[in-house]
Amino acid sequence: MSDGQWKKWQLGLGVLCAAVLLGPALAGAQEDVNQLKAELQAQRHRQADLEDKINQLEARQKLKERAMNEKIEQAAAAKPEEEKKPDVIPDSLKWASKLSWSGDLRYRYEYIDDDGADTDSRSRNRIRARLGLGVKVNDEWDLGFRLATGNGEVSGDPVSTNQTLDEAFSKKPIWLDQAFFGYHPQWFKGAGVTGGKMENPFYKPGKNELIWDSDLTPEGVALTYGTSLTEKTTLNWVAGGFWVNEESSGGDTSLWGIQGYVKHQIDKPTYVLGGASWFDYGNIQGEESLADEWNADDDAFFGNTATAGDLFALDYDLFELFAEFGAEVAKLPVAVFGDYVQNTAADDEDTGWLVGVAINKAKDPGSWQVEWDYRELERDAVVGQFCASDFIGGGAGGKGHRFAFNYMVAKNVAAGVTYYMDEFDRPGRQGEDYDRVQVDLAVKF
Repeated sequence: MSDGQWKKWQLGLGVLCAAVLLGPALAGAQEDVNQLKAELQAQRHRQADLEDKINQLEARQKLKERAMNEKIEQAAAAKPEEEKKPDVIPDSLKWASKLSWSGDLRYRYEYIDDDGADTDSRSRNRIRARLGLGVKVNDEWDLGFRLATGNGEVSGDPVSTNQTLDEAFSKKPIWLDQAFFGYHPQWFKGAGVTGGKMENPFYKPGKNELIWDSDLTPEGVALTYGTSLTEKTTLNWVAGGFWVNEESSGGDTSLWGIQGYVKHQIDKPTYVLGGASWFDYGNIQGEESLADEWNADDDAFFGNTATAGDLFALDYDLFELFAEFGAEVAKLPVAVFGDYVQNTAADDEDTGWLVGVAINKAKDPGSWQVEWDYRELERDAVVGQFCASDFIGGGAGGKGHRFAFNYMVAKNVAAGVTYYMDEFDRPGRQGEDYDRVQVDLAVKF
């Protein structure tokens, strides 16, 4: 065999050996390629399925959004019509819309140091509870009722709704404190008529108690009228006749009063007010003590002059002048007030006066109010049974200071402290000191 042929055989054998050796490897590589192609094809199918599902979900979401938008548009279009429709109250419940309730509960701790008392000092706990109901009869007529606690042996004390906590957990009485009608004629704007047992209709500057205790609810008929004199000036009139005590024989004891006052608003926070009153008690001279109707007391005339037979020695015809000025000082509302009274039917011990100031108003939670007043009240200047029940223990014939601080703990919840620093000016008690401290917590609705 020649060299050329041998080389051809060697090349052929080499190719044959390479084919034998590389064949399986090339076959495996081809299988891997085919498998990879199959996986890529499967992935494309899955991707296509996912895209179809996403498209379906997006289509559903758009349908839901479209339906929601249609509902919103329908609701928005229907809302004005619904707002025009008034709330429908069943006929059986319409009477309830004419009623308005109010009430309060006050818990008080009280300390009294009276130089003339049998004991050096006295401490007691007291409550006051009141529940009121207002009824709107129609556009011109209304009714009012109020029940209240109060002490009294025969009937409730007219100048106190306090009930002392004592007498071995005994039940406490509830009295009729107010029961009245109100008439406000539409044909006579600004006028009003009130009849029955009512809140005191007469104005008291700074709510002072020189002549009238704040708990007094007189019984009779009162006429009121208010009108504007100018854009900033108003005029108010009050007149009334009240039945103090009815006698089966003889003349009844009565009270007749008239009051007029003018208020001028200088600007929004600043005002000035002034007025005068006349109060005439009928058939009181020569009558027994009014306190006999509710209280047996060692001084049943509460400082007023009495005869040897325990009858009123004098008549009581009272002339009153009062004024009030309000302004804003250091961004706080401040009111300064004064009151003067004289019994024109008496020749001596016939005058009383009071001055005071109130700073800020305890109205909203966290707000506070400070008050101070000083008074001198001679023994026959007013009827002692009806003036302040806390000043010198009640009645006329004394002088002294009153300090008060009130703080709004929460909405409709107030705490307060009041201190009376007084001195008696009565026969047999000249110069005796009288101190009284009251700590209150009041809740109202």
